[in-house]
Amino acid sequence: MTIAPARHNGELGQAAWSDAQLLYALEEVVEKELNRHLKIAKEWMPHEYVPWSDGRNFPGPLDGEAWEPEQSKVSDIGRIALVVNLLTEDNLPSYHHEIATLFGRDGAWGTWVHRWTAEEGRHGIVMRDYLLTSRAVDPDELERFRMAHMSEGFESDNSHSMLHSVAYVAFQELATRISHRNTGHHSGDPVCDRMLARIATDENLHMVFYRNLLGAAFEMAPDQTMCAVRDVVTGFRMPGHGMPGFERSAARMAIGGIYNLRIHHDDVLQPVLRYLKVLEIGGLGPAGLAAQEELGLFMDGLDGQARKFDERQAAILARREANRRA
Repeated sequence: MTIAPARHNGELGQAAWSDAQLLYALEEVVEKELNRHLKIAKEWMPHEYVPWSDGRNFPGPLDGEAWEPEQSKVSDIGRIALVVNLLTEDNLPSYHHEIATLFGRDGAWGTWVHRWTAEEGRHGIVMRDYLLTSRAVDPDELERFRMAHMSEGFESDNSHSMLHSVAYVAFQELATRISHRNTGHHSGDPVCDRMLARIATDENLHMVFYRNLLGAAFEMAPDQTMCAVRDVVTGFRMPGHGMPGFERSAARMAIGGIYNLRIHHDDVLQPVLRYLKVLEIGGLGPAGLAAQEELGLFMDGLDGQARKFDERQAAILARREANRRA
């Protein structure tokens, strides 16, 4: 198979790659990363992480016991975060459609798309089984939210570009890992914590796959990749942003220490940017240099916003503690 040379783009100052060219050029990297992933990833069974002995019937055809908030072993912030995290996982059909459309279903790309989808599917399975069996959340509300969220579907802000999509998931997979891990820590239930730690391990492996792929893209098309990373970082949104009540839930998760500006800056954006040395890459054309500068300025500004959030969070938590003791 032959591939046409990348066309020259004066604005980028270097040859510009089409999506088709990049997909072909990155195929060997995808195969290498896929083989590494399959070697490292460990098989695990979702049913082993669910406390089935705690389960009992709900109202309806089986005439079970109605759900009450006091039945939950999970903290208030844990319940909020678990619902957001599960609803995010629920839109897997839309995510699969999008990456299958962008990356294709053939060769190493296709093998990865299907493997990733299968692994992500386990996350939704185990989370829902845990939530219902342990009665951690209102089952009726959870199902209504699922129907509403999935009925809307999902379209990424980056569906227009394969390169933007790779850049996005390099950060988003890490963000998801952090959100799951912090939810487990704040859940108040060791069973929940153990389950989410297992999920977070998968998400970290997914992040490494996409991060390494993004690194290869920087070597092939540095200006285009820099522009894509700039666009993704400055406009980043979590995939659950369209779910019912997301803004309110996200605000409570931020104050509760699940996911906020400080975590986003320090634990998600910075690690990927540092690992790939994005702000140190040389040999860029005019567009790449401009994007690199914009990215650096944005990160500085985000750090400042995070400091202000830290102050507000500390004040809110101190006020809550004072009210609790009063």
